[in-house]
Amino acid sequence: MALTLYVDTARWRAHHKHVQQQFPGLVPVCKGNGYGFGHERLAEEATRLGSDVLAVGTTYEAARIKDWFGGDLLVLTPYRRGEEPVPLPDRVIRSVSSVDGVYGLVGARVVIEVMSSMKRHGVSEQDLPQLHSAIENVRLEGFAIHLPLDRTDGSDAVEEVIGWMDRLRAARLPLHTMFVSHLKAEELVRLQQQFPQTRFRARIGTRLWLGDHEATEYRGAVLDVTRIAKGERFGYRQQKAASDGFLVVVAGGTSHGVGLEAPKALHGVMPRAKGVARAGLATVNRNLSPFVWGGKQRWFAEPPHMQVSILFVPAEASEPQVGEELVAHLRHTTTQFDRVLDR
Repeated sequence: MALTLYVDTARWRAHHKHVQQQFPGLVPVCKGNGYGFGHERLAEEATRLGSDVLAVGTTYEAARIKDWFGGDLLVLTPYRRGEEPVPLPDRVIRSVSSVDGVYGLVGARVVIEVMSSMKRHGVSEQDLPQLHSAIENVRLEGFAIHLPLDRTDGSDAVEEVIGWMDRLRAARLPLHTMFVSHLKAEELVRLQQQFPQTRFRARIGTRLWLGDHEATEYRGAVLDVTRIAKGERFGYRQQKAASDGFLVVVAGGTSHGVGLEAPKALHGVMPRAKGVARAGLATVNRNLSPFVWGGKQRWFAEPPHMQVSILFVPAEASEPQVGEELVAHLRHTTTQFDRVLDR
């Protein structure tokens, strides 16, 4: 009885191949919880794709994944002086986002991040003259630019990259490799045509591993079903049932990420209205669960427990049976499954 991640493996891998064909030389990204699949699984899939580089989030992730992936590992979190040293093999490449960081990595393989319109990490145009001497003592693998997902000002992602390529070229810095994020395939083609001497390498995680929504599915097993009458009390807080129905105990609780939700960027009137409505219902202990039964998402009977959730299914719906599984709409990047089954 488990929360299970089912993977249509043939379909999932076909999507990987499609993305790889769209982005030649792509660098798969495996960070966080491994996009819901885990580091070991994604390292295997990256190897299957023939990738020579795998990007990870932190040095700690690099230390864990190094025995599962034989190629180079690119750490995306920029190096900072004074950070805790983590023993890593020479095939690990560090990202750097400051001139001081480059000076601190003598002899290391480095990718230098430039400051994009994200305004997160990166060297500025004013830093470029200082990079000349700084890069003499490192093994420069290329530059990188991390682009925003949305461009509400109507700006062009390709033009932003071109702007930085021109600045780097004007500063007489090497342009042999440029790592990019969040570009469309046609945008990458435009860049490659404009700079044929540069190798553009797209770092891709979400689009690669989660781009085909039909290839994966979470399901929670029903552990118990108890009939309950209107007005009966139940649960930790001894609430009263609002109507006749069933209390359904299903595998999947807070330790799996059920009931946890990352903040979302809402655009438009309707999404904001739904958000207000959800917040209002939550104040009266009405929270919609991610579990589906009879074609509908069902309400939590009470807040999810550590490893299970208790749902309320009204009497007019069919009674779930122990051992059946309920589809769960869960976010991959915040979910921990009990088991994964390939179909």
